[in-house]
This record gives sequence, structure tokens and C-alpha cells, in this order.
Amino acid sequence: MYHLDQGFVFHHVAEIDTREESKAAMENNEPPRRLEGKHAAMAVCWLLGTGCLFAWNSMLTIEDYYVYLFPKYHPSRVLTLVYQPFAVGTLAILAYKEDRINTRIRNLFGYTLFFISTLSILILDLATSGKGGLGTFIGICVISGAFGIADAHTQGGMVGDLSYMLPEFIQSFLAGLAASGALTSALRLITKAAFENSKNGLRKGAIMFFAISTFFELLCVLLYAFVFPKLPIVKYYRSKAASEGSKTVSADLAAGGIQIPSGRANQYEKEIDRKGNKKLLLENIDYALDLFLIYALTLSIFPGFLSEDTGSHSLGTWYALVLIAMYNVCDLIGRYIPLLKFLKLESRKKLTTAIVSRLLFVPAFYFTAKYGTQGWMIMLTSFLGLSNGYFTVCVLTSAPKGYKGPEQNALGNLLVLFLLGGIFAGVTLDWFWLIGKGW
Repeated sequence: MYHLDQGFVFHHVAEIDTREESKAAMENNEPPRRLEGKHAAMAVCWLLGTGCLFAWNSMLTIEDYYVYLFPKYHPSRVLTLVYQPFAVGTLAILAYKEDRINTRIRNLFGYTLFFISTLSILILDLATSGKGGLGTFIGICVISGAFGIADAHTQGGMVGDLSYMLPEFIQSFLAGLAASGALTSALRLITKAAFENSKNGLRKGAIMFFAISTFFELLCVLLYAFVFPKLPIVKYYRSKAASEGSKTVSADLAAGGIQIPSGRANQYEKEIDRKGNKKLLLENIDYALDLFLIYALTLSIFPGFLSEDTGSHSLGTWYALVLIAMYNVCDLIGRYIPLLKFLKLESRKKLTTAIVSRLLFVPAFYFTAKYGTQGWMIMLTSFLGLSNGYFTVCVLTSAPKGYKGPEQNALGNLLVLFLLGGIFAGVTLDWFWLIGKGW
């Protein structure tokens, strides 16, 4: 077992590196060169990001099945609207108490809830034999709310946790979030093609979806519990955060074989003076509003408008699935573009200007749906996804720079809160597309 003391990051990392190299690395906010686990950590972050939204995206991607089961209830809009208040409300509480919450328990609870919820929706479908009705729809809405609670725990917890590590870790996690959409879209297209001509093909595809999702969520629980905390580079950054006064990492450090003496932990609390949430938010209000605007705009169009308001075209029932797939794939691509330094937008003013300009997507989608062909709609949807992913990574990797570990954790939670707030506003605004259509 390791023990965290005043010079932990310099002294105990010496088992892997020299004292001088560790000190130089600390000054540049970089890990020692020979510290192992960076690529493994990036891979795990990607998988954990995928698991954070895999279950929810599975529910969104089988909307054609739910529209068939519940034609009068607008499931593509209602389920999203149920999901968001639970996500935003839960994260608001968690962000307010972030500095007193055990990060390990928080994230494990979130991934475990995802696992239980996906298993529950599978059991519900099997128990009702794939029949619709109000009771079944209410049950699905309850599970949608559980997904929101789980998302608040994992997305806010993970972004906060990764904010004091390498920017590549946040980028990998955010890419995983987008990959969940791309993977579920690809799986949906495959299952639709495989079961299209079979009896109850929609239902068989949905069951396969949630069986895969259930397995994947269980994998995420195991990865976070037993693999991630034991990676040397992860232990390094969590130890560094603890030396800067973080009280949320102790359980994860213990899982990685590092213990903080209680007397020394109390000394850190007295010595380290961190900025409060209010001050952090005021200093980064532009980043917070950027994220709010990104997702308010995106979710006012995706997936409800794309699922129900794009008219009939030659692709038939495949049209909405192709649009959703193109959005998800381009969202994933957009999250990798900032890895090329010369393409990453870091100027705060330019970021805000570019993000505000995305409001032009609203009239563009309106007129394309009314007068354009399906090719133009597919291209426009691709640009929506590309810009969504790109700007998300630019904001969340730039904002934490220059802060101490505990402040970066708190800021990460606050920014995700505004992100989820933007999603909530977007799914609410999505209903305005129904004006003049019988609503």
C-alpha cells in the first residue's frame, strides 16, 4: 500500500520515475514521461463515456419500435422530456455538494443504475410480450427517469474527475459519449435489416438492443471498479489532486492502493484555499453559456424533429434512422478534430461567436424540411452533428486550464450541469415544431 504525505507526488512517483523529472512534470501539469497507463486510461475513458449514454441512445435509436407501440404518445419527445428533469435536478444537487461527495461511490452508483435500468426495460418488454398500452408506457417513462438520474451521477462525476487529468482523457470520454450514438445507430441499421422481413422484427431488434446494452453497462461497472483506479497515470493525477486539497478522491486512491493519513488530510484542508462554485461559475460563465447554447440548439432539432417532421421520402422508414445515424457519426468525428492542435479553437470570444452562429440551423432545417430533398437534409444533419461534437470538446478541454485539482473537479460538474440544462431546454423547444400540426 502507498501512503499520501506532503511530498507524495514527488516522493512516491519516484518508484516509477526520478524525483527531478516528477517535479518538472508537476510544474508543467504533465505526468512523468515513464509513467505508464496513458493509452490504457484513454481506452477505458472512451468505454466509460460510451457506457454513460449507451443505454439512453439505445432507447432513442429504437424510436421506430416505440412509435409503433405507442403511436398516440409521441415517445421520441415524451421520453426525452421525462429524462431531462431527473438528469438536471440530480446533477444540480450533486454539483452543489460536489466537494463532499465520494466520487467512487457516485460513479459506481450511476453505472450500476444504468445496468439495472437497461435490464428492467428488457424484462418489461418480455413480461408484456411486446404489447403497448398506457401502463407499459408509464413503466418505460419511469425507466427513462432512472436513466436521467444515472446520467447525472456518471457524466458530471466523470467529467469532474477527468478535468484535473490530461485533456486527452476528457476528449476520449466525450468521444465515447458520441460513439454510443454512432454504435447504437449502426446496430439499429443492422438489426432492422436482419429482422425487417421476419415476424415481430421491430421487437426482436429492440430486445437485441437492450441485451447488448445491459451487458455493456455491466462491463462499465467492472472497468470503473477494478481497472481504472489501478492505472499508474490515474493514481498520479488523483494523488496530485489530493495534495491540492481534494477530498473526493480518497476512495478511488484506496482502490488503487494509496491511503491518505487522516492527520495529513486535515492539514491539506487547512492549507489549501480553493475557489467556491460561485466564483468559478462567474469566471467561466461564457463557457457555461456556450455549452447551454450548443445543446439547446441541437436537442431542439435532434431527435424529435428528425424522427417526426421531415416528411416522406424515397428512403421510407429508413429515412429517420439514416438521419440519426449521420448525426451520431459526424458528432463522433467532430470530437476528434480538436486533437489536431491547429484545428482546435481556443479563443473564448471566437468560440462564443461560432456557437451563437449555430442558431442559423433553425431556419435552415425548417426550409430544408419544407422545400429541400433528402440529400440536403442528410448534409445539414451531418453539419449539426459535426459542430456539436467539435465545440463540446473545445469548451470542456479549455475551461479547466489554470485551476487546482479540486477547482477543476467542481468546474467540470458545473459545466456539465449547464450542458444538461441546455439539453432540457432543447427538448422543450422541440415541441414548438408541432405548432400548426394539430397541437
